[in-house]
Amino acid sequence: MSSILSYVSMAMKSAVQSFPRQRLPLLCAAGVGLTAIASWMWWRRRSSEELKQVGVVSQLLIYPIKSCRPISVQDADCLDMGLSKGELKDRHWLVVTEAGNMVTGRQEPRLVLIDVSVRGESLCLKASGMEELLVPMSLPKSNKVRDCRVFGNDIQGRDCGEEVSRWLTSYFQSDQPYYLVHFEADTMRPRKCIEAKVLFREKDVIAYPDASPIMLLSETSLEDLNRRLEEPVSLMNFRPCIVVSGCEAFAEDGWDDIRVGTSRMKRTMACGRCVLTTVNPNTGVMSRKEPLDTLRTFRESDPTLSHLYKTAPLFGQYYGVEKTGTLKVGDPVYHVIKH
Repeated sequence: MSSILSYVSMAMKSAVQSFPRQRLPLLCAAGVGLTAIASWMWWRRRSSEELKQVGVVSQLLIYPIKSCRPISVQDADCLDMGLSKGELKDRHWLVVTEAGNMVTGRQEPRLVLIDVSVRGESLCLKASGMEELLVPMSLPKSNKVRDCRVFGNDIQGRDCGEEVSRWLTSYFQSDQPYYLVHFEADTMRPRKCIEAKVLFREKDVIAYPDASPIMLLSETSLEDLNRRLEEPVSLMNFRPCIVVSGCEAFAEDGWDDIRVGTSRMKRTMACGRCVLTTVNPNTGVMSRKEPLDTLRTFRESDPTLSHLYKTAPLFGQYYGVEKTGTLKVGDPVYHVIKH
């Protein structure tokens, strides 16, 4: 509304400066009419939408390094490229090989055991048998920029230095070196989500996530799955950014347009699950079986969507960011219903 009225105000100001003085009353009347029209358009748009509360935000999780442990936050900014809290941004750090290929829990399951926290201006990395390591979140521009690949798509990242490279290489007991790179939004081009999944919009962009800036999952969906499993799994098997409580299981399948805090998100598609979900987040061991096997018994996609999901069962929902804003734990989640 404010943007519409601002435009009308600027147009009126410009017109007044150039309009004959004797006709100013006419112009003022026209201005009042335009303002009324603008107000009506705003009211009409708002009145055609209904906000229905469908749940409450119970957790916000930021995964600084792809496939490592998350950091739980009480509030966050919802930006075009996902959740952010100051310099801490979701999946803006990535482990890569010498050739620039991504390394995730699929290739190195023990990656899920690396604990990441913030200490001052640095990320603090902890892992069993390793000394703590501080990695500055802001890197010297003299550090090398590496060409990387995430699911075959090209993207860059600034090398975080030899010390963290030695730390990672030692942790994985690898003969080949590993590197940590950081995506710098002010100098590097993000990946387009549409290159990963065709249903995304041109404007949806990401750094190192699989496909989407936001993945949302409800606690009740996880509870429903765990009732079917002999050994329950945790949210960490599925790595959501926004966790919702207070809804029915899999209700998020139908939330096509949501408002949380001052942000708004558009559901693009379900998240088709892969072998990474079978990595135990407490042991770093990949079973390649559960919870995938059980999910396939009741969460397979419609056969007409096999070109999108192939044989992957569906669990959680991908969202693009429609309007950036802020959100916090305890915020209501509203389903925006258009009439």
